[in-house]
Amino acid sequence: MDLLRINALLYGRLLTIDQPHLVERYNKALQAFGLPQTKLHRFEIDRSGFSPQVADELGDPLYLDPNEVNRRFIILTPEQIDLPVVHTAFSNTSQLIFEFMVANQRAINALTIKDVIYGEIEDSVSKVEDIEDLLSIHQVEFRVLSAEDVLGKAAELGTLTDRLKLEPDAWRDDAMLLRMVELAKICGDIRENALVPDQVIFRHTAFWTSHFGGVYIFVDPDMTTVIADPAAPGFRRSRPWQVSYLALDDADKVFRFLASTGRLDLPRASWIETSGYLEHRAEMFVRDLIHQMEPERDISKSDKVWLQTWIHTNADIINQEGTFPFLNAAKREIAHYGQLKLDNVFPRQRFLAVRAKPDHPDAWLTNRLISDFVPFDFMSRYVFNKQGFYEDYQDLSEAARSDVVDVLKTTYLKDKAGFRERLYGLTD
Repeated sequence: MDLLRINALLYGRLLTIDQPHLVERYNKALQAFGLPQTKLHRFEIDRSGFSPQVADELGDPLYLDPNEVNRRFIILTPEQIDLPVVHTAFSNTSQLIFEFMVANQRAINALTIKDVIYGEIEDSVSKVEDIEDLLSIHQVEFRVLSAEDVLGKAAELGTLTDRLKLEPDAWRDDAMLLRMVELAKICGDIRENALVPDQVIFRHTAFWTSHFGGVYIFVDPDMTTVIADPAAPGFRRSRPWQVSYLALDDADKVFRFLASTGRLDLPRASWIETSGYLEHRAEMFVRDLIHQMEPERDISKSDKVWLQTWIHTNADIINQEGTFPFLNAAKREIAHYGQLKLDNVFPRQRFLAVRAKPDHPDAWLTNRLISDFVPFDFMSRYVFNKQGFYEDYQDLSEAARSDVVDVLKTTYLKDKAGFRERLYGLTD
């Protein structure tokens, strides 16, 4: 994993915390959670306040995620809004924190000048024991605290201010006035600085969670769809009129669900030919096949001519496997007819030629699910399913790891937004 870290592919784009007052505030939040304080003078954090270095120091990667539900957060600075979330059991944790920070931007800006904001993203369960527990989560509430209790003091000052306005003789209460002066020294002018978050409740919609080996939950107006290992506790247990259960390895049913609910961009010339999508899949397949057949061969600096030569040399094996010939045939059919009919295509091969519909709210989650059916495409895995990518990476040879890092560094890292827009049509 060191190679990933060196090339900013592991815990990349985090915020360095090395100012003593910020380290001190972070420790106050840890202490409030009942955790040991960090002895580090320099560490990095993500949007939620999670630090890989602190996790290593504590020997606990779940120090902000006990039971992998009711995620904790630590906000030291408004700058965290632009960071990723690198460690979470729920795929939508990052979006929920983003929405919270956007909705309460003024309060966060004002509070973090003097204090650290911390708390939990609370939902209806304290521990996930089966799929029913996941289905019971409809919304979350941010329980927000601050180490110096600036939030509490602001609320108290607001109450006293209201009393001063409403009670005719309140201005004669010297003790109250002195208390207001003391509070104002801490909180400032609360008429100008909104210190109490306005919105703390947010909807919990479609998501992936790491529980039970990975569970996808998609929410439509009349039906909720669970896609998971049938061995997961609670699978197909109840409410068939409200919940549809699909096995994660049932490519046919999963594909039909995604297509019938309008979540897929089906293979049409309008986007296939301009995106280079099929060519990308073909290159990813060939690289993966080389990694399998010749694990010690370093192809990190190989050009397209060398790859083409390798393809010709190993044509029999490639044709027998079937993926590469399918992609070539798909490209020809789309060029000739403007689309590819998938009715007679093997279910797993269908996922090779589709992507999530870019304007659908579940686009990122859908692309993540597609990547489960095309695991050789390490680029898609890295973009949409980093947990899966890191697990796959661990099983690669050193030469293969070098190739994977080189490809990611020279393509995706070079222009992330441009890459996502060209290949997946995503503009955010």
